Amino acid sequence: MPQTAAAVQPSSTAKITVEGFEDLLQRLHPFAAVLGVEILDIGYGNATLRLPPNPSNQRLGGIIAGPMLMGLADLALYAAVVGATGNPEAVTASLTINFLRKAPAGGVTARASLLKTGRLTAGQVLLVPDAGGEPVAQAVSTWSVPRN
Repeated sequence: MPQTAAAVQPSSTAKITVEGFEDLLQRLHPFAAVLGVEILDIGYGNATLRLPPNPSNQRLGGIIAGPMLMGLADLALYAAVVGATGNPEAVTASLTINFLRKAPAGGVTARASLLKTGRLTAGQVLLVPDAGGEPVAQAVSTWSVPRN
């Protein structure tokens, strides 16, 4: 039977709070404000963020634009990386997103989890519409985490 990748197990509490992460974004990554994302939870190697409903996030046909979903996924994974490593200097090394179906107008929640931590950290995120149903996108990403 093939082995499946297990998410990083919490060995301690998150190395940053939601409030600390919001402050970090405001100070070091002000461009993140463009998304208008709500930081719902950050744990050790996991994070939950939400892109609230906003007509500006939609493209023709009333669906949420792919770049908005990619930004949400990247930011959710960044929160999970900082939650596990405490290192705000981590940068995306790769991000692959699979759009599974149209994202209906409304909010979308991103649930990110890390699969491996270290100098090269890897994780995944599922994007689920607030209206319910199946995920609209899935992303996998690797991150370069410099030594503190």
